[in-house]
Amino acid sequence: MRRLLIRPGAIGDFIVSLPALEGLKQGHLEVWTSSVNVPLARFADTTRSIASTGLDLLGVTEPAPGLLDLLRGFDSIVSWYGANRPEFRSLMRDLGLPVTFFPALPPRGTGVHATDFYLAQVRTIAECSSDGIPRIPCPGVRENFAVIHPFSGSPKKNWPLENFQAMARQLERVMPVRWCSGPDDPPLENAVRIDDLYQLACWLARARLYIGNDSGITHLAAAVGTPVLALFGPASNAQVWAPRGPNVRLALWGRSPACPPDSTAAPAA
Repeated sequence: MRRLLIRPGAIGDFIVSLPALEGLKQGHLEVWTSSVNVPLARFADTTRSIASTGLDLLGVTEPAPGLLDLLRGFDSIVSWYGANRPEFRSLMRDLGLPVTFFPALPPRGTGVHATDFYLAQVRTIAECSSDGIPRIPCPGVRENFAVIHPFSGSPKKNWPLENFQAMARQLERVMPVRWCSGPDDPPLENAVRIDDLYQLACWLARARLYIGNDSGITHLAAAVGTPVLALFGPASNAQVWAPRGPNVRLALWGRSPACPPDSTAAPAA
């Protein structure tokens, strides 16, 4: 069995779908995903960025050399790519490819956690035993420092920076605090920036504590087993998108005027 998984999306989207993706490993497994997520697909035999294959231009221009032969070399193709491109889905089927398409995002209003949503999808085509907790194994020994990543993909999801700074001053009485930022984040003095996500994961795995917003990096810290405090505001749906793991705790803020963070447990697997 040669199976291809095509999984686009941001960092958090990819991480919450890891149990489902890993559950489809049977024989040779290849994963095509967003460039930033390629280092995280370590369970696959082969990984490629979607952009490098030319798949994103299929149906728009002539197929990239070798693309169709590559696709025809798989016995099974499972794709979350093309959810909003009906013409792409039709073309893939017209080519006679053994493809199964799944919606890329959970429907609004169901309240189902994203990880469970993706697991339910893949269980329609394969047996998949999973506890529903994304995991990214990393080597390393826990050290005495905390990491704060005060950004996310949307400013509306961010707890105010001055609040993080006040929290850091309190934490520094107990342990050193290291700030973390990504390539698309606003400038942050003395912040650690590691663009390769697996290398970043291994650094986060050494931390004693991680604190961050509803972001892909928060999901990354949870997936490596670091104790995580995830701050979810009114623009975030914790029921669907909270990071999962035995060491994860949520703090809900902004639900009412002057409401301080209210620590709660993450949704059960």
